Order: sequence, then structure tokens, then C-alpha cells
Amino acid sequence: MIRTLNSASFAVLFATVPKSTICRTARIHSTCDVAVVGGGIVGLASARELILRHPTLSFILLEKEKDLAVHQSGHNSGVIHSGIYYTPGSLKARLCGKGATMAYEYLDKKGLPYKRCGKLIVAVEREEIPRLKALYERGQKNNVRDLTMIDAKGIREREPYCRGLMALDSPYTGIVDWRLVSLAYAKDFQEAGGTVVTEYEASDMAMVKESPAGNTDGIKYPIAIRDSKGKEVRCRYVLTCGGLYSDRLSQISGCSPDPRIVPFRGDYLVLKPEKHYLVRGNIYPVPDPKFPFLGVHFTPRMDGSVWLGPNAVLAFKREGYKLYDFDARDFVDALSFRGLQKLVMNNLVYGVGEMYRGVFIGAQVNILKKFIPELSLNDVLRGPAGVRAQALDRDGNLVDDFVFDVGVGDVGSRVLHVRNAPSPAATSSLAIAEMVADEVERRFSL
Repeated sequence: MIRTLNSASFAVLFATVPKSTICRTARIHSTCDVAVVGGGIVGLASARELILRHPTLSFILLEKEKDLAVHQSGHNSGVIHSGIYYTPGSLKARLCGKGATMAYEYLDKKGLPYKRCGKLIVAVEREEIPRLKALYERGQKNNVRDLTMIDAKGIREREPYCRGLMALDSPYTGIVDWRLVSLAYAKDFQEAGGTVVTEYEASDMAMVKESPAGNTDGIKYPIAIRDSKGKEVRCRYVLTCGGLYSDRLSQISGCSPDPRIVPFRGDYLVLKPEKHYLVRGNIYPVPDPKFPFLGVHFTPRMDGSVWLGPNAVLAFKREGYKLYDFDARDFVDALSFRGLQKLVMNNLVYGVGEMYRGVFIGAQVNILKKFIPELSLNDVLRGPAGVRAQALDRDGNLVDDFVFDVGVGDVGSRVLHVRNAPSPAATSSLAIAEMVADEVERRFSL
């Protein structure tokens, strides 16, 4: 199934948005019932869900960038996942399955473009076949729609240029521009009466001092969120969905710094346009449990391009999309963290290989050729990159499920942090938003 819009999709989507609901810091409402910090897909979906449930309350969403959804929500592979990989019964498995269904329904309702192009998870070595079969059983337990096992002939029928011994075929997997979806969530939020404020970087959260005589704002709106320029928003409750900065937002409200966010950059290659015929849908490797990340794959995009990758290397800046992007604080925070040190030592060979393939793209192409032998170094160019907010514990373990945190004391008890929303957070965003809204209602008795 394919839905398409023309190149003016973004302009059309926002042609009717009330401009008064999008504002810079100079024109914001100074008080509200609930402030949502973070304008990525999870923050926007959660803000949307909350205001639809509580239309009589006032909501404001604060985003530090000039535009919404410009980091993880705008730098990702654009896949609508079907929920194959995740431990049966886990929160990730339940939210992905439900979220994918909700995503497709939302896209159809809003007329947003997507393609249900499917995905193959391909075993190219005999030693991968038992893992592939185990993955099929996991997908069955997760109720993944229309999941089947196919042989080498079936692979060629689905992907004529792909070679493998056996594969999982997931036709329910799709692709979409998740930033476009994020902006649609923002439009829903604004049309329901919510206010979006950009260029507002939350740098402090504190209790409001006693109000002047006759003014009750300090009692009704006891939390002050101040930005790096000294401006202030007062509210009753705060929800943070900070992505790459979720640990730091937790700290400024007096909550725990753990789990820590460590940024990993993923560099993509892109197929040259004349070679797009090599790939029809998503082609993925069989995951190797010895390694912490999934591995490189082939991903068609909504604009017709095809991305290959990504690798996974430590980023020296939390929003560092280029090889030489560097931030001293981010660098020191990462390298001084015991959890990262343990992760590196436990995966030293793997990590060196990832860095090598990031510099010498021929090595990356050699891995990709296992799936499409016709591919050559001359067929690819360096492409975009994304940065993943990877939550780590102090023992070097990847925190692979959702984490909520609420602190103690006057400030912490009024703030709920979404500390970790790992992939497939975009696919699961509407389901995550329901869970977040339930948690907000439970903790704050809205």
C-alpha cells in the first residue's frame, strides 16, 4: 500500500495552523497547567494525547531548537517497524505492535504519505539460520502480522538482486517520513489549543518564590522553568521528553542522573540514483546477540533514495552529525562514565571495526555485498548521519526498554521524565503517548 503527497507536503500540512499558537520566547503565555519539555516525536505525541484527554487544561510545549523534530525524530531510517525483534511480553514488544497499527490508522486518517514496502531479514550464512528461526518464533509470539519464512527462491522473488539462504518476510513493515508525522502531531496539539514555543532551552526548574500580596500565581503555578536567556514559564506540572538530553533535564529538576545518555552516531551511505533498482524494500541482517547494535541494512526512503547502514560509533557531541563535531562537556561526560568504559572494553573489537568502516566505506560496502553481490564501491556515496540517545547503566548495559523517573521534594515530585524511549519509539509514538498520559494522570491526578 502506498500513499503519496507532492513536494509541498509540509506547506500543505501547516497552511491552516493558527499562527498565534506558534511563538518565540518573547510572546509566550507565562503560566499553564502542564508544560512539556522536548519537541521530538515522543514529546509531541504525548502533548497531543494529553490535551485531547484534558481540553479544559492549558498546555505548553517548549523546544530549544528553532524548529520541531530536528534531531532523532528527523534523523532516522524512517521505518515503520512490525515488532519482530523484541522480547515477547516486554513493553517494547507490546508498544511496537500496537503503535504500528495506530500509526497506519493515523496516516490513513490524515492522508499522510507512506509505503508499506515490507522487510526481509536475510540469513546469508548457515550459522544464522537457527537465529532466524528463533526470530520467527519470537515474531509469532509478538503477533506480527503476515510474517512468513521464505527460501532462496522466495528471496529472489521479493528482492531480485538480493541473495540469501533463508529470510523472514514481513510485508507489514513500511516506511514514512517521521518528521512529517511529528509535525502533524504538533498541528493536532495546536488546533486543540496547545501552545508551541521554540528557541526555549530549559536550563533550570525550581519552586516559585512567594508571590506578591494579592497574586496567587505562585500557589497555583508553583514550578518555574527558566531558559538559558532568563525567561520563565510557570506551571503546575512538567513532563520532559528530552531525548539526547533526558539525563540532564532530570538532573536540573533534582532527579537521578542515571541512566546516563551516551550519544552514538550512525553514518549512512546512499545508493546512486541509477542503482536504486537494486533495492525494493527493507533488507536487514539477522541480529547477532554478541554485538550491541543491529548491523547495517538497506532502507528505501519516501523521497525515492536508498540508504545503506548505519554503523554505530561514539559521537563526540550529543548533536554531532559530522565526523569532526566536538563538544568538550559531552566528550568528557561520555568518556568519564564508568558504564561507557565497560561497554567499550566488552566490545573493543566490534567498536574498532565500526570506526574503521565509518572511515573506509569500502569495508562497509563489503558487508553489504553479502546481501546484494552486484553492489560496488562506485555505486555509493557518503550520506546523512543520525545520533542515537543510548541510555547506559553503570555496568555498561544498554538500557533497552522505556524508563520513567519522578523525583522527590517540591520540584521533583511535580516532574515526570521520560528517561529512555529507544527504537522503535517513532513507530510506537502514539502507543507511548497513551502510556505517558496514563502515567501523568496517575502521578499528578489530573
